[in-house]
Amino acid sequence: MNHNRIAGAAFATLFCCAATAESIDSPLGTFDVSMTATLASDYIWRGQSQTGGAAAIQGSLDIAHESGLYIGAWASNVDDEAFPGNSGGADIEVDYYAGYAGSITEDISYDLAWATYTYPQASIFNTDEVLASITAYGVTLGAKYAYDPDSKLYTYIAYERELAYGLGLLLSYGVTDTKDQLNGPDDRDEKYRDWSVGLTKTLAGLNFALIYTDTDIKGSTCEAWYGDKDHCDSNLTLSVSKTF
Repeated sequence: MNHNRIAGAAFATLFCCAATAESIDSPLGTFDVSMTATLASDYIWRGQSQTGGAAAIQGSLDIAHESGLYIGAWASNVDDEAFPGNSGGADIEVDYYAGYAGSITEDISYDLAWATYTYPQASIFNTDEVLASITAYGVTLGAKYAYDPDSKLYTYIAYERELAYGLGLLLSYGVTDTKDQLNGPDDRDEKYRDWSVGLTKTLAGLNFALIYTDTDIKGSTCEAWYGDKDHCDSNLTLSVSKTF
């Protein structure tokens, strides 16, 4: 069973890892269980670093039923500077998700899910989100709506294609539209675009990904949001993952 993970991971870890799961037969049907460990040079989320440009260690556990239902958990280190106004010292993110994935035809599939993103040391940033996507012939159209504690809509289009020599091509473009209420009367309207281009390759059972990401948050806008013009720089991220 194979479906795209929907947790709030870096683009590199969302797409680079082929699913190799252990199948378990039970009276309730067949379950596929898989675990993935990832080491990345950065944790990029919607075009922005969540680790302040530092490396990230990430892991996930996924359980999928033959019906298409699935649940999972994902975790990564983060840096508190990635969260404007944070005084809680967040240094870890733990996400939980559940959903249903299915196929309409051999080339068309869909995924419906709910996810909660938690920060144990800075719970003010905890977020719940509903997600929906449809994939046809390598093109994915999707939307993610955060409804708690503040509304936020993320829409995206992604493309995945196999190239020669076992390489994979990944393209993504997304739009974030949110109104941040964390700073009271000084809240900001935040709307920006991000895009990614990447290559993947599997060698010796390891999944490698090299991803370039950027956004249209520049100069004074970046400084106003984060207090640092360099926070919104483009990124080139290398990751290596192993799925068990």
